[in-house]
Formats: sequence, C-alpha cells, structure tokens
Amino acid sequence: MSAETRSPQRSYSYERPIAVTPEIAGLSGLELIQRLVRGELPAPSITATLDFRLVEVEKGRVVFEGDPGDFVLNPMGTVHGGYTATILDSALGCAVHTMMPAGVSYTTVELKVNYVRAMRPGDGAIRAEGTIIHAGGTLLTAEARMTRIADGKLVAHATTTCMALK
Repeated sequence: MSAETRSPQRSYSYERPIAVTPEIAGLSGLELIQRLVRGELPAPSITATLDFRLVEVEKGRVVFEGDPGDFVLNPMGTVHGGYTATILDSALGCAVHTMMPAGVSYTTVELKVNYVRAMRPGDGAIRAEGTIIHAGGTLLTAEARMTRIADGKLVAHATTTCMALK
C-alpha cells in the first residue's frame, strides 16, 4: 500500500474522569458544569473521543462546539448521525444537569433527534445549544439545536425527557 492510499491515523489523549468525592458530590449540577467550563475538572472523555467541547453554561442552558473531522464519516462520506446525536444528547443532558441540586442525578427517559441537513467534510465547526423547556420535580424536558457556525444554518434539533433520581 502506497503512502497516498494509506488510511489516516488519529490519536488523542484525555484526562481520567474524576472520582466522585464528597466535594464533587456536594456540588449542584450547575456548579459542576461551571467547573468543567472553567477547566477546573477534567472534561468527560467522550469530548476527546469526538473532538467537541463545552464552551458556555448558565442555569438551564449550555453550549458545545466541535469540528467534525473525517474520523466521524459514515459510508456515504457525510458526518455520521451518531456524532450529531451524541453532541445534541450532551447539550440536552448538561442543560438538565444544571437544574439538579447537589446529591440529585438524572437519567434520560427519551431522546428524539431530527436531522435537517447533512454535514459534509469541510463544512466547518458546529455549535449545539441545549436549553430547558420544563424543570419539574421528577421530569425535566429540554431542547437543543445544532447549527453550522460559519453560516448559522440548522443541521439538527432534538428534545429529551429526563427523570430526576432522588
């Protein structure tokens, strides 16, 4: 196999996730996500795997950005829907997480993704913004939109229902 036809290689590193210590367990979801954005806690390893990052947080809202490379393509040569779904799920889940008091976690009950535009290599970076729709005592719902940063065009949108685990 010639150098021109060899498959590209990709390697990456990530910090080991932190153990749940009493200090971490005592943080509200918002405080935890804020520490992630500030780099005070290691980023979740999935962000290194798919090359995206958490860039903004406030109560009920988070923003992720990423630049899908050729390592996330499907057999048709477009960005795999799983990449889109994972980043949208992260935006949705982290928006929900910002609503959790200390000591309360959550789990996803339902995730729905609508793909409205294919992403192709070279389309550039994306932005996924997740926001809370409803934060009840047990069930929380959120929505997220993924857009291309260069032109603001919508790529996909999603909704979730999560259940607080007390």
